[in-house]
Amino acid sequence: MFTLMVFVFIIGYTAIALEHPLKINKSATALFLAVTLWVLFVIGGEQLLVNTASFHEYLLKNPEGSFLDWLSHHAMLEQLGEISEILFFLLGAMTVVELVDSHEGFRIITDKITTTNKVKLLWVISFITFFLSSILDNLTTAIIMVALLRKLIGDKKERWLYAGMVIIAANSGGAFSPIGDVTTIMLWIGGHITSVNIILKTFVPGLLSMLIPLALISLTMRGIIHRPPLKTGEQTKDPTTPFERNLVFWLGIGSLLFVPVFKTITQLPPYIGILLGLSVLWIVTEIMHKSKNDEYRSKRTVAGVLHRVDTSTILFFLGILLAVAALQTAGHLEVLASFLDQHVGNLYIINIIIGLLSSVVDNVPLVAGAMGMYRNTFGVDHYFWEMLAYCAGTGGSILIIGSAAGVAVMGMEKIDFIWYLKKISLWALIGYLTGALVYWGMSSIFFRA
Repeated sequence: MFTLMVFVFIIGYTAIALEHPLKINKSATALFLAVTLWVLFVIGGEQLLVNTASFHEYLLKNPEGSFLDWLSHHAMLEQLGEISEILFFLLGAMTVVELVDSHEGFRIITDKITTTNKVKLLWVISFITFFLSSILDNLTTAIIMVALLRKLIGDKKERWLYAGMVIIAANSGGAFSPIGDVTTIMLWIGGHITSVNIILKTFVPGLLSMLIPLALISLTMRGIIHRPPLKTGEQTKDPTTPFERNLVFWLGIGSLLFVPVFKTITQLPPYIGILLGLSVLWIVTEIMHKSKNDEYRSKRTVAGVLHRVDTSTILFFLGILLAVAALQTAGHLEVLASFLDQHVGNLYIINIIIGLLSSVVDNVPLVAGAMGMYRNTFGVDHYFWEMLAYCAGTGGSILIIGSAAGVAVMGMEKIDFIWYLKKISLWALIGYLTGALVYWGMSSIFFRA
């Protein structure tokens, strides 16, 4: 049953990748895959838990406990709790972005981006994404930038190329910041890295992992972009006043920027911070539009824009994360980590492999597994933790479903998995390997001298 779970995961993953040829929505496949893996886990029973330390710890504390008790009241609830944090954060961030968009708030930025040159626009978008993701996080930044791209580029396939670069830039920017990616947050909160050190050590590799694909993709582009046509009525009348537009935009961006500050001050998880920001925006827009007619209010308040949030993407997240959680709970990732430790040995190569795996399997359980294995082996700011932050963060760009940012963009723009594989993956891989080798060299020559 242990091997069968891996086989089923590969089949499900392949079906997700072939969504368009099969004409089966990836969210449906992901949910079915998740349920199937958990059912196989239950059928396999305790025989699957030979390599699972948490089950044995549970039995020590609860001698009369059973496999099903542990699974339903401990393992699944723990996994669901971690997954729910991501889903609620995603729901809150997407709603904030939709609310800003409904007030034409992104015009504040798009009106200042006047270039129509394809290459110049790609560089501007990429650098904005790179630095913004280090302040916010790669998921939120990707959602914001896709909303901006929709205002700047009319052609769908052309916009996909920019969106692919947004995924790379968001993951690269998030990797060098302690608050830019969920894995760096895990390492930071776990006491394995310090904020200033991780920025100093991984900024150059992270920047290169974006610059290399950016330069290579730029070589394939020429000409000018065409902005999308204005909707009916927009030529004569703005949907909101300049005051409303500015207020909602800055409140929206401020609520997103406040999330890491809120986490630092309160130690509460990020989804609580994003829900706080959303609630403030909700109250402000309700008061702002309370005297207006129902038709107008239905398009400008949170209750009105919720139907525009892509729930299919959220369900896809749920399915993928539940599927990986089943493999993690059954001990597959622990076996993988032990195999790498015994048969590879070199810590730099182990991290490079973890980064490559993170393009297929969610990087959160991979990093969690590595933290569990080496928790008492390496001290704070050891080069293993630094390179792990870089590799786990940027490796997810190689495939579109390898990162939260990629999945969000895939859902919002309906990007084909195969299209991304053909057009973006090779450049992302080259950038990832370049940054990893540069960090390896810098660490060997300067940091460990």
